[in-house]
Order: sequence, then structure tokens, then C-alpha cells
Amino acid sequence: MSSRNLTLSTTADGSLTVYSRLSGEHYHSMFGAITESRRVFMELGLCNRLEEADGVITVLEAGFGTGLNALLSLSEAIRAKKAVHYYTYELYPLEPAIYERIHFPVTELDGADEWLLQMHEAAWGCDIKLHPLFTLTKRQEDLTQTELPQAVDTVYWDAFSPEAQPELWSEELFRKVFECCNEGALLTTYCAKGEIRRRLQRAGFDVLRMPGPKGGKREVLQAIRREPHTGHF
Repeated sequence: MSSRNLTLSTTADGSLTVYSRLSGEHYHSMFGAITESRRVFMELGLCNRLEEADGVITVLEAGFGTGLNALLSLSEAIRAKKAVHYYTYELYPLEPAIYERIHFPVTELDGADEWLLQMHEAAWGCDIKLHPLFTLTKRQEDLTQTELPQAVDTVYWDAFSPEAQPELWSEELFRKVFECCNEGALLTTYCAKGEIRRRLQRAGFDVLRMPGPKGGKREVLQAIRREPHTGHF
């Protein structure tokens, strides 16, 4: 996305986000970019799966954006000593004029700024092994049209809002995501609107309202793929 349409903003926890004039929205919560990502996507999503993992955990992300979720996921993979393959879809990547100015104080990850820069500069459309425990696959493709990875364990639904990007919040797309997920897979999102919750449910997920990040949204959503019970009573 052209840097002329983007500006950097500081959020309540001191971390940065990007504001898009085209969508009229920020990439992260102004109540705290890192605070939101840690709660919604790490605590409610990836960390649960890492605790249970025997093999490689496959992550699917809607919206690479600033790279914050990928950076935190790398940190969690290293902490847990578990391998992650991270697939992320972004039609409009940030230009160097923006991403080179982004800094996230992820103090538990040595060299966080350099890792983030490597993520942004990694080639699109191929698997990049950034770390022995972290493989990054960036795809500049339309999620509604492209083929998704299979056997997904964790989904970060971090697109712009349903008002700004309605095509990424459809029941049809959620069903497509459901079909590519393993049993027990978790989809988490900051959007807790009733209609989005119902679309996820109709797509096949069990959906829970969960407490949101401190100082931010009151509720967020955690959706679980469970296999239907086929036994007889």
C-alpha cells in the first residue's frame, strides 16, 4: 500500500500502529497494539496450541499488516521450543518507507527489530525458514479466491473491520477456513459483533465470547473447530 495513504500512530501501551486513510482504520487497537495482539492472538490462540503440540503448528493469518502478530508468534515458538509454520495473506504490503520505521518493544525476543525487518523483506510466495523453529510463508493473494493451506491449527482473523472489508467476513469464507482446519483448531479475532459470531457458528465453529485485552474491547471471539459427534445415543 502506498505510504502516501499511511501514517504511524502511537497506541496507549506505547507501541506503534499504522493508520490507513483509504480504509479509515488503524491496523491495531489504539488502546494498545501489543496488548491487543498478545491477548487476542497469542493467549487465546497460539499459546493454547503450542502447549498441546507434538509436531509443527500451522498458523493462518488474515492480514500480515505491520508484522506484529508474526513477530510475537516467533517469540512464542522460541519460548515453547515448538516449531511453527506461519502462513500470512496480505494483498497490500507496507512499503519500506513505513515498515522500516516500525519498532515493537518485544523485550523477550533478542533482536526483535531485526527479526521484524527480515519478515517484511522476506520474499513473497515461498517458504522462508527464518529460524530453526519458524518458517514464514507470505502470500500476496486474495483469501476469497486462493487455495488455503491444510491442517491449520491456529487462525488469526486480523483483517480490517467488516465495514471496511466485508468480503473477508463472509460465512462462505469462514466455511472455507473451517474446512482447512484440524480438529481442535482455534480461530481468534478482535471482532465480537453478533453477526460475525453467528456466521462463524453457521460455518461450523463453536464460538466463545472471551474477555478482551486490558483497557481495550470488552469482548473478543475465540472459535473452535470440533468434529461433529456421529455416535448413537
